Amino acid sequence: MNEGKILVVEDEIPIRKLILFNLQRSNFEVLEAGEGKTALKLAKEEDLSLVVLDIMLPDMDGFEICTRLREKQPDLPIIILSARGQDMEKIMGLELGADDYIVKPFNPLELVARIRTVLRRTSRASQKIQPDKIKTGPFVLELKSQRVYKKGQLLKLTVREFELMKLFLERLNEPVTRDELLDEIWGLNYFGDPKTVDVNIRRLREKIEEDPSNPTFLKTVWGFGYAFYESESEG
Repeated sequence: MNEGKILVVEDEIPIRKLILFNLQRSNFEVLEAGEGKTALKLAKEEDLSLVVLDIMLPDMDGFEICTRLREKQPDLPIIILSARGQDMEKIMGLELGADDYIVKPFNPLELVARIRTVLRRTSRASQKIQPDKIKTGPFVLELKSQRVYKKGQLLKLTVREFELMKLFLERLNEPVTRDELLDEIWGLNYFGDPKTVDVNIRRLREKIEEDPSNPTFLKTVWGFGYAFYESESEG
């Protein structure tokens, strides 16, 4: 299974080959460039998933390449590699639009892991800004107005209930743990009672279900959490 197409921009051949070997072994398709001109040409011609970009290159530095890539392809993920560990250079790379910054020497397996993390993060972000409305079964969720309708009737939801509904519709048919719900809706710094999730789920069911005690859509996944299904035939 192809995990994506990665462009590796690195002028030191041994380092470049080591990165290529580990990425190919991890099921990525890999392109390579030893200088900036080739890198920019490949980025223009190829449908890339991510760029691994060294700072010190023979014809132009990685910061300039990063800036030019961002101008043409603002959504293309970029991970910068550098032998320089100074904080200001890290900050400069990130401010120019890099998604991550790794200092040499590095573990190639860590680089692969960081690439996967960036790809997951950027994929989720792009999915979240795509729809203006989310529709499933009898429900329509309007993102801009933050309203939810069932069979054309407006549901009177609180802010938390709307956020729960949105998360469940974005992850339709996918079980979500209570901890995930707390982190996503209440935030990582929430230290209140975890039972607040169950209370809000109960209130949401009272507004969206015909029979809240025997839910059709928002179901409990015992020992795990909750899942939202399109119809009662699911799950």
